[in-house]
Amino acid sequence: MRLNQFVKTAMVAAVAAVAFSSAVAADITGAGATFPYPIYSKWAESYKAATGTGLNYQSIGSGGGIKQIKAKTVDFGASDMPLKEEELEAEGLLQFPAIMGGVVPIVNLDGITPGQLKMTPEVLANIYLGKITKWNDARITALNPGAKLTDSDITVVHRSDGSGTTFLWTDFLSKTNADFKEGVGAGTAVKWPAGVGGKGNEGVAANVQRIKGSIGYVEYAYAKKNKMSHTQLKNRDGQFVQPDDETFKAAAAGADWAKTPGMGVILTNQAGKSSWPITGASFILLHKSQASAERAKEVLKFFDWSYKNGGAMASDLDYVAMPAPVVKLVQDAWKANVKDASGKAIW
Repeated sequence: MRLNQFVKTAMVAAVAAVAFSSAVAADITGAGATFPYPIYSKWAESYKAATGTGLNYQSIGSGGGIKQIKAKTVDFGASDMPLKEEELEAEGLLQFPAIMGGVVPIVNLDGITPGQLKMTPEVLANIYLGKITKWNDARITALNPGAKLTDSDITVVHRSDGSGTTFLWTDFLSKTNADFKEGVGAGTAVKWPAGVGGKGNEGVAANVQRIKGSIGYVEYAYAKKNKMSHTQLKNRDGQFVQPDDETFKAAAAGADWAKTPGMGVILTNQAGKSSWPITGASFILLHKSQASAERAKEVLKFFDWSYKNGGAMASDLDYVAMPAPVVKLVQDAWKANVKDASGKAIW
């Protein structure tokens, strides 16, 4: 009888171990952009509660995400800089947009409240080129009469890692300032003339919080979460606008996702009176040919669920959910491109 009980106990333990192992195996892995990390975390929490499947997402920057998906060490990669068609083809990757949001300048200045300070592309470029070094520079005070701006030094904070947020920031400044385009250029990692580096949006936000008189750039959710002072920004139509989901939507209004290779639309410096000029989409990278059809299907199920159920969560964090016609394009791309080792469609 004791032996039978022992056997029963052992069997129960074995079943539990298998169940635990299956649950762990079902969890999907992703890595890359820090820009969408707050919303991916929120989606993952809700998705696990609804389905039991977890997501382990490493917020390591777009450059790291691209490297990891190419090396096949994660189920999907994430990048805020869309890959070009040639690179996607060479690596056998499918790219699709998951969410949209905005990059904002943030400052640490006594007496300056969130959204108070006005900035232009010209002033931002000259700050990041090291040509404007004091907060009471005439080019800043002319934009902000009455603001308490002293002769304190400006400390520039930028990303130290390969970053899609940096790509959006430098792409915008390159489009609007010839000196910046020539001297620094656009990219996920650039040679900065001056400043202090921080890893991830988290690192930049932490440095700006720590250093008085500093300026940096982060995804808007990080600025809101940390109660940091973002600035207004002059857009392509000459209007000073505040960042929020409505101004991000305005920037994305004219995007042609269907005709852009890899759906890699870049939303910086878009026309429109209410457009936020540093808006961007964050993209998912997935291998078209999958050794594990089940894991690939879990990735697609996660994003399908997020498209259908994650809109309100996105708005709460001031992201912009992908419009229904774009979601349809994405799902059509899944059906046409993501296949198992035998060539059979997974979705």
